[in-house]
Amino acid sequence: MSLNPLSYFERKIDVSPDLSSLTSIGEGEISPELVGLSEDAGEIIWAAAEELYLTGLHPTVSICIRRYGEVLLNRTIGHRSGNGPGDNDEPVLATPDTPMCLFSASKAVTAMLIHLLEEQGELNVLNPVSHYIPEFGANGKKHITVHQLLSHRAGISRLKNIDPEMLLESSEILKRLYGEKPSTLHGREVAYSAITNGYVLGELVQRITGKNIREFMREQIQQPLGFKYFNYGVPNQQVDDVARNYSTGLPNVFPLRQLARRALGMTFEQAVELSNEPRFLQRIIPSGNIIATADECSQFYQCLLNGGKLDGKRIFQPVTIERATQEVSRFDIDRVLMLPLRYSAGMMLGHAGVGLYGPATAQAYGHLGMTNNFCWADPEREISVAILTSGNPILGSHFPRLGKLLYAISKQCKRLVKD
Repeated sequence: MSLNPLSYFERKIDVSPDLSSLTSIGEGEISPELVGLSEDAGEIIWAAAEELYLTGLHPTVSICIRRYGEVLLNRTIGHRSGNGPGDNDEPVLATPDTPMCLFSASKAVTAMLIHLLEEQGELNVLNPVSHYIPEFGANGKKHITVHQLLSHRAGISRLKNIDPEMLLESSEILKRLYGEKPSTLHGREVAYSAITNGYVLGELVQRITGKNIREFMREQIQQPLGFKYFNYGVPNQQVDDVARNYSTGLPNVFPLRQLARRALGMTFEQAVELSNEPRFLQRIIPSGNIIATADECSQFYQCLLNGGKLDGKRIFQPVTIERATQEVSRFDIDRVLMLPLRYSAGMMLGHAGVGLYGPATAQAYGHLGMTNNFCWADPEREISVAILTSGNPILGSHFPRLGKLLYAISKQCKRLVKD
């Protein structure tokens, strides 16, 4: 029984005491000692993941960790569907092969596609967006650069009074954005763009390559790396494969409800429910609907750790990764999220103290999705990590357990001593 009185007000799932019956282990896990860790390092981390699941706020927890490119953990606990708050369907177990929505963790991947275009000589991120999309330059936006879009300094972080249905129609969103005035000039303020910047970045890919960003992703990353999913949305025949998302935790009241409307144009609950609809799963939403497994996400970040290569296939040049992960905002207060964050041109960065990816993660880079998905690489530890969940509590009793999981990863995968 929980000692936290707030837990009685939370939206939760039914948790079976037999966690082994809910757990699936993927292929390829190796002994931690082979990658310089203690014998029980993997089990200590997994025990922390189980504790997160036991809060009852995540129908699925899927985690994949690589160290030196070898699989330390690749496990999933919980149900793909049928065991969420208010569910009446027959529960279906999740496995490491179950794809999940990355939500805003999609942004880092989208950013890497833009940096790849620069590597290929197709654009310069320091150029104004209007150089490639003339319509974007209207109403004071002529000098906003691609780099400012990537680093959340473009001043177009949100649109007022939009219909959530519009988020499924990129052409309508783009029309609105073209007519907007920036909220700040010259990149003065960091203001997280939950949705809007992604549509412009997607349009950049379309204008420059003649292909939509889904096709570009398929050609440049998904097919070369042999991923089954890892793209914007899924084909119709894969819709039923995707884990269902649920609103869990405490009800979102003031000021969180207002924050959600400010960032997303809708409540968190509406966003979660929309993410389960086939039309969302088949659209292209560059800021928020990459569908992938935790293993695929870990492999992608391992590719970045490797200097742009994975399994002998080069996707990026090392200098491209350096540009994409270099700090551009040093613990500034984000004017939308109202939190101190470090950004690169496309990534959320860790911190020398306690950061998004646990303690002492100054060199880590990656991105969060809907506050409960974490995908990152840490060069100091030689790890690439993906933690994907299908519960989306903004407030709840899970925070201590989530913090414990991040701490366990940082503690067990100690930083390497460099010569």
